[in-house]
Amino acid sequence: MLAPDLYSLREHFDQERILLCFNGPISRSLIEEIGNALRNYMKTEQTSPGSAMDVFAVYIELTQNIRHYARDHQFSGADTATVMVSFRDGHYHVAAGNMVRREDGDFLLKQVEELASLDKTELKSRYKQQLRQPRDQEAATGAGLGLIDMARKATAPIQASLKPLNDGFAFLSISVQI
Repeated sequence: MLAPDLYSLREHFDQERILLCFNGPISRSLIEEIGNALRNYMKTEQTSPGSAMDVFAVYIELTQNIRHYARDHQFSGADTATVMVSFRDGHYHVAAGNMVRREDGDFLLKQVEELASLDKTELKSRYKQQLRQPRDQEAATGAGLGLIDMARKATAPIQASLKPLNDGFAFLSISVQI
């Protein structure tokens, strides 16, 4: 086996201003450890406390959603996440992706598109409305309060994409600019 060209990978990370990147099975303890590393990095970079808190909150929301989805949908690769945090053009970008059932990905894309059309006042109203709704314990979770909260923290509309895969699956990617 040839040794990987890690120098080229490092150059790519530097060029794209990627601060953190992870690809693999995600667990609660791993989410916590990566979160601590992210928090420490932002502290050493003297990121404003508000921005650091928003970046951390979005990271936690995205990764926990992947973990919960994997727990609820036991198919091969469901627990594998790709997570990336970068800093470009004066903004942090938190992105995460995972394999989903195509219909779940389509549903989430529609939710993201709908939220992208709302301004900050409308997002605040939607958040309060969602908060007041009784939670149906039998209903599948997802695309609710956490997504709205991320949209409220974002400095630009949330972006999402869905790459179709085989057998009714797709790879869902979500990116939030802070």
